[in-house]
Amino acid sequence: VQLQASGGGFVQTGGSLKLSCAASERSFSRRAMYWFRRAPGKEREYVAAIGWSGGTNYADSVKGRFTISRDNSKSTVYLQMDSLKAEDTAIYDCAAARALGTSDLRGIPKTGVFWGRGTLVTVSS
Repeated sequence: VQLQASGGGFVQTGGSLKLSCAASERSFSRRAMYWFRRAPGKEREYVAAIGWSGGTNYADSVKGRFTISRDNSKSTVYLQMDSLKAEDTAIYDCAAARALGTSDLRGIPKTGVFWGRGTLVTVSS
């Protein structure tokens, strides 16, 4: 499974960005998809996830500001980020569950994930 994130960039505090992650595989519709982020000097942090059936879960730090969605016809997952803060500055990585039908959306599932290349988001205060 190959994943490519895009849509990052530079935005001012309070602004919005929409990230995309395109997957190159036929079983996309049956995989849970995740967004994580890596801020400078910090460990990777869970951001959000969407299940194969459309259920979603968010980290408390982004709940109410970020929205994850998917378009199975395009094998793409999105992350709409609104009301951005300086602390949202990070490289955003998308990931796909290794196991089809995974329902664990709270973080990296026990069966692991495929990682894609990240996209940098810089929020200036």
